[in-house]
Amino acid sequence: MNFKLTSEEKKWVLYDIGNSAFVLMVSTLIPIFFNTLSQNGGLSEDDYLAFWGYAASAATLIIAVAGPILGAVSDRRGRKKPLFALMVLIGIVGCTILGFIESWLLFLIVFIITKAGYSGSLIFYDSMLPDITDNDRMDNVSAQGYAWGYIGSCAPFLVCLGLYISSQFDAVADFFGMSAAQYGKITTILSFVITAVWWLLCTLPLYRSYNQKHYVEDSRWQNDLKRLGHTIVDIAKDKRVLLFVIAFFFYIDGVYTIIDMATAYGTALGFDTIGLLIALLVTQIVGFPAAIVFGRLSKRVSSVLLLSICIAAYFGIAVFAMLMNQQIHFWILAVIVGLFQGGIQALSRSYFAKIIPPEKSGEYFGLLDICGKGASFLGTMTVSVVTQITNNGSLGVGAIAIFFVIGLVFFLYSVKLQKGASAGK
Repeated sequence: MNFKLTSEEKKWVLYDIGNSAFVLMVSTLIPIFFNTLSQNGGLSEDDYLAFWGYAASAATLIIAVAGPILGAVSDRRGRKKPLFALMVLIGIVGCTILGFIESWLLFLIVFIITKAGYSGSLIFYDSMLPDITDNDRMDNVSAQGYAWGYIGSCAPFLVCLGLYISSQFDAVADFFGMSAAQYGKITTILSFVITAVWWLLCTLPLYRSYNQKHYVEDSRWQNDLKRLGHTIVDIAKDKRVLLFVIAFFFYIDGVYTIIDMATAYGTALGFDTIGLLIALLVTQIVGFPAAIVFGRLSKRVSSVLLLSICIAAYFGIAVFAMLMNQQIHFWILAVIVGLFQGGIQALSRSYFAKIIPPEKSGEYFGLLDICGKGASFLGTMTVSVVTQITNNGSLGVGAIAIFFVIGLVFFLYSVKLQKGASAGK
């Protein structure tokens, strides 16, 4: 049977298509643009990789701290939409500004703010899921979001990729009567503007139509903090939720770190830039059908089993990334990541949405986000620190494999406790 999205679900999925264009830029072109600025600023390749990791860590740390409070406030009646719009606006404006910057340090500062805006928008976006669909459809709708995000984001990226490739040929700049540097700067600006406009256009339908169905009655901000405290206590009491959150903290670390560091790592290894970009485009293309398949499999196969397979696969991905030394290895890695990236993200989002109170989805997703972003902070920081200590980027990347082991252990333990509790009833 074909799975058809409702009108509201389509608009919710459309935002995934919009923000995924920025995510694709973060994992492809932005590290390359930063590498150019860092070279102009006299940074070594190891320092370039380390500073990029520090910037990614700083962005996630900001939302890790602010996320739970923002989530609690968004659970009030009518608050989720304006907070969502604010975070999206920060991300879109920052994305536009990035193309005009010449200093590597200023670029990192604006990037941190921009990525924090993007990450903040996801707190509210993810928590909209219980308002958009019902429990029986969540796995599939969540998977559709990631799937269409992967393939839809390729449209603006192909334009940006074409601009970047054209900037590598002096003849193109000569054709337009510009120097190579002038043409390169214009293509950089256009790439960021195109991404920002795409993000905005894909946001508007959801913003216009979204209606917050689950909420708590309006209250003072002090009461928001009290409710947040009660939610933390509730999570601590519910072993199913608590252990999943701990597991998520660890395994999603590797996922986000690989997304954030892939191009920077490949560049530091000296791989061909255009080849890296095309390989990551392949990841998006492979991710589209793979995410849909995981969504459909969730109707026939336990989501617990599917998540376990994804976590184990990512352990293998981390080890493979540490050992790779040829560009063909990066292509293989890109395909494998595409197979499992959408599944692990979509199933995690929908699994969590099904085990929490819908009227407190903002608070719960805010707390889940602090775990996800906190883990990402730890992962990128681990890569940066190990790389600088050992002067070996491969060891830095390999260090994140342990997080998948820990995450899988906690996840399986949470499932075991849940089965035991169910059997005792």
